[in-house]
Amino acid sequence: MTNNINQNPEQIARDKIDKMLTAAGWIVQSKNRVDLSANKGVAVREYQTDVGPADYVLFIDRKPAGIIEAKKEEEGVRLTVHEDQAEFYAKSRLKFLNNDPLPFVYESTGILTRFTDHRDPKPRSRPVFSFHQPSSLEEMLKKPDTLRKRLQNMPELNEEGLRPAQKKAVKNLENSFKENRPKALVQMATGAGKTFMACTFIYRLLKHADAKRILFLVDTKNLGEQAEQEFLKFQPNDDNRKFTELYNVQRLNSSYIASDSQVCISTIQRLYFILQGKELDENLEQENPNEKIWEKKEPLPVEYSAKNPIEQFDFVVVDECHRSIYNLWKQVLDYYDAFLIGLTATPDKRTFGFFNENVVSEYTYEESVIDGVNVPYDVFTIETEITKKGAKINAREFVDKREKLSRRKRWDRLDEDYDYTPSKLDKDVVNPSQIRLIVKAFKKSLLTIFPDRFDENREFEVPKTLIFAKTDSHADDIIEIVREEFAEGNDFCKKVTYKTDEDPKSILNRFRNSWAPRIAVTVDMIATGTDVKPLEILLFMRDVKSLNYFEQMKGRGTRTINFDDLKRVTRTARHTKTHFVIIDAIGVTKSKKTDSRPLERKPGIALKDLLGAVAMGAHDEDLFTSLANRLVRLEKQLSEDEKAKFRDMSKGREVNQAARDLLNAYDPDVIEDKTQALINQIPAQERTPEKQAECRKQAQEKLITQAASIFTGELNEYIENVRRVHEQIIDIINQDNLLKAEWSSYSRDKAQEVARDFSKYLETHKDEIKALSIFYDQPYGLREITFKMIKDLLEKLKLDKPMLAPVYVWDAYAQLDNVKSSSPKNELTALVSLIRRVTGLDKTLTPYNKTVDNNFKNWIFKKHSGAGEKFTDEQMEWLRMLKDHIAASFHVEMDDLDYTPFDAHGGRGKMWELFGDGLGGIIDELNEALAA
Repeated sequence: MTNNINQNPEQIARDKIDKMLTAAGWIVQSKNRVDLSANKGVAVREYQTDVGPADYVLFIDRKPAGIIEAKKEEEGVRLTVHEDQAEFYAKSRLKFLNNDPLPFVYESTGILTRFTDHRDPKPRSRPVFSFHQPSSLEEMLKKPDTLRKRLQNMPELNEEGLRPAQKKAVKNLENSFKENRPKALVQMATGAGKTFMACTFIYRLLKHADAKRILFLVDTKNLGEQAEQEFLKFQPNDDNRKFTELYNVQRLNSSYIASDSQVCISTIQRLYFILQGKELDENLEQENPNEKIWEKKEPLPVEYSAKNPIEQFDFVVVDECHRSIYNLWKQVLDYYDAFLIGLTATPDKRTFGFFNENVVSEYTYEESVIDGVNVPYDVFTIETEITKKGAKINAREFVDKREKLSRRKRWDRLDEDYDYTPSKLDKDVVNPSQIRLIVKAFKKSLLTIFPDRFDENREFEVPKTLIFAKTDSHADDIIEIVREEFAEGNDFCKKVTYKTDEDPKSILNRFRNSWAPRIAVTVDMIATGTDVKPLEILLFMRDVKSLNYFEQMKGRGTRTINFDDLKRVTRTARHTKTHFVIIDAIGVTKSKKTDSRPLERKPGIALKDLLGAVAMGAHDEDLFTSLANRLVRLEKQLSEDEKAKFRDMSKGREVNQAARDLLNAYDPDVIEDKTQALINQIPAQERTPEKQAECRKQAQEKLITQAASIFTGELNEYIENVRRVHEQIIDIINQDNLLKAEWSSYSRDKAQEVARDFSKYLETHKDEIKALSIFYDQPYGLREITFKMIKDLLEKLKLDKPMLAPVYVWDAYAQLDNVKSSSPKNELTALVSLIRRVTGLDKTLTPYNKTVDNNFKNWIFKKHSGAGEKFTDEQMEWLRMLKDHIAASFHVEMDDLDYTPFDAHGGRGKMWELFGDGLGGIIDELNEALAA
């Protein structure tokens, strides 16, 4: 290999492009040594055309099919500038050939590559990870139309059996495809039928757009199994056969992807390993990656896989796409030259950004409740003294100490006082009285929450209840106490986690479809994405800091169920499921939440997350060093029997050796020794700087692989459970006291505090913010309030006082004014309503659209009364459009008539036809009257 130092940037780029082409199955030839029969795909360098030499011409079965325009790396940011030049060569006449324009055009630096298929309608270049394989381009050429052309000709959607939100999502998504948008986001409330909607559009893409293969991506094995069940039972509304009778569906449980599979279901973890050419330990598919808090400094590496080329899938559907794992591993998604479709009930800012803000459909939980698709919920609060404050065990008290792994107890005396905070409960210390008091309060409260659930023998039937526990050990403690306090047997209350001895899917199926169990306790397994329609109570005994994760957990209770199906599992049900109840025993409904869990980079990261990160392929220095330090500390705490168990499960390695291997992976001296050993195997004349650098890379990769290889699911679980705190203190000394067990409501004191803060903020800034000065000092000028003024005010308010966001302030005034309507979805109109309330324009909190509606009615009444002006039906239709525009944008201008929605009805010209010279006066009157 030539030394890169002596090469010019263009040649370096060509060398990289050569490697990419070779990896994708092309043979690269020079223009002086052409043998087009050497391979199905041949890339000829510097092929002469009638306008000069093209950097590469691609031949498939001896026929020219495309060109590559090569550029030096520093021009990567400007690749689109070279599209015209690349197209110029593609349309040129090749030497010796009478060719048509070549359809496939690439621009590449060897680092960044863009691709255009000029057979597409409105051809548009797009970034691709690498080059397509010759056989794939050949297959594309054999079809009369390209995929993007076929997407233009999709037939109308047969709406039978679809809910309105599903119809809207499918139609808008297909319009997004027609516009060739590479990414699209569907936001649909949990329980609203996202997966059914996905089956619908996937079926249509396979049938009407002749899609080759579609990937349905999840992040846990459990969700993959559920998706598979949805496809198995899905029957299109235009065919009497099931989906799986028409198309092959494969849920991946190995690295093998069948050539005849048309829908593949996979976890993103498995997909990453497939691209690495490795098998995945199934344990690493069990847990929700959104709960992990280790983030690598560098993205997980993805390299080209000839076995799994970039064109393997035409569409990738990303279920639960809001999870932080997609932010960390998004390059796994970027690998494929495919349309990306995200599905989520709870998008966050990252989700919107990743999907290019192309939200094709929004269907909120509130909308789904109004439509009867989901049920609403109430909150019931249980609060105990120890849950709120913790407790203290005095020195010299005798206590039980329990090993987490074996749950074996020993009797011991404390040497010093032991104060524990609520955060240590059920982790370092267990207080059975605290758990028992919550369970007792829960049992007693059931008579208040569901007072009609008595059978003919006056026996109370517990509604189907899901309890969220902090840890597996905590779940065991809860189950034991629930069975005791309800005086029931094993079947009454069951644990549903991945670590149960009994098949969790079997328990879950019984919980869903049978009378028993009545209560299920889980940590993560059914926290998200699991459908248990008869659920009527969610009892939170663990806090959740992620807003998205909390919304997903709440979603377990939202599902509707018909009366017959509910009565089959809950015999005393008197009517269909109308709502569910959150019982908050930990403060989860009041604790501060973030849009997503913070991705920490501190030494305090949980050992479980360090182990999981290594098992998943993360391998930066901070991670390895942190884990090594934890293992060194752990080794000092283990008994000889525990060390022997570690040895058995780690292929003979001692704990300290495992730690040393992790450190060696980044030890310069060790790396240098291993590198030199590899260099010594190369003949002296071939020891170029590139070969030496390659040896160094190989040496370190081998050290990294050796260090990480033992950390599989089985060993990781053992390390997590065996480590000390290894022991929990059982506090049977402090008895807990019940502080409250009542329906939750917004605190009036808190509402008054928020209202005071908001009013003070407006008063303080009324002279510097134009919108406020108009409201306070010149209400006659309200007609001049513009959309931009209110938007600027909202942005400043959020920047200065994020806790005074309109949604929070609305709830406060709603409590004070006894207003039943929920906060408007539009923050801007909510803000205007709040300002009107504070400045005295409105005596009580009134949604702005209602203010505008009332003012409009009064204005029309005055116009029509007496000898006043009478409007025709057509004029009234236009006046209502103007009214709606003012309700949303606060002001209407003559120029607005040229845009939506007015343009669809004839725009400015039509309104002039209807109102003539009075048009300007009408607009001025409406601006003034409606804002009053």
